[in-house]
Amino acid sequence: MKNYFKILTNGMIKENPLLVLSIGLCSSLAVTTEIVNGLGMGVAMTFVLFMSEIIISIFRKHIPDAIRLPIFIIVIAAFTTIVQLLLNAYLPSLAKALGDFLPLIVVNCIIMGRVEAFASKNNPFASGLDAIGMGFGYTWVLCTISFIRELLGAGTIFGHRVIDESFSCGFFGGAPGGFFVFGLLIAISECIQRAAQEKGSSK
Repeated sequence: MKNYFKILTNGMIKENPLLVLSIGLCSSLAVTTEIVNGLGMGVAMTFVLFMSEIIISIFRKHIPDAIRLPIFIIVIAAFTTIVQLLLNAYLPSLAKALGDFLPLIVVNCIIMGRVEAFASKNNPFASGLDAIGMGFGYTWVLCTISFIRELLGAGTIFGHRVIDESFSCGFFGGAPGGFFVFGLLIAISECIQRAAQEKGSSK
């Protein structure tokens, strides 16, 4: 049970796909101008990751090594298409905002990496926990970046104005602002983890 808990929490901080592993950054920085976009991308990616890991884990012993990568891509592409169709049908504005980065979930390094490194070697339950942990870790970082960028860049939260437009800073709405906020979060995360390690080693 303790091992399963470690798998679930691993991707949230210790091996966070964005702050620690630094993979899947393109879409992460491109869609985080608004909280809705960041949350939407996070949920979409988590769904694809969860379903892909479960399916690959179930059939892992029946997938030949020689063609495992094409099969992984087909499975991921199938669930990405499902997400894309659902968003186009029920949340067209979000689908439009995410643009080309939505179908590019197929080649997201986070999903390919977890399917190859974890799901293909572990049981479905563990793979599901890994997907939830990694997905949540990805989503909370996206939402945090989006919150800061939307608040400081546009003066709004979920589209509602909370800061007068004259006090907003366009820098945070652009790519440089995205890199700045992301780098700041990495620095904070690194400081917290180092402090925790030092505290643990001093006991």
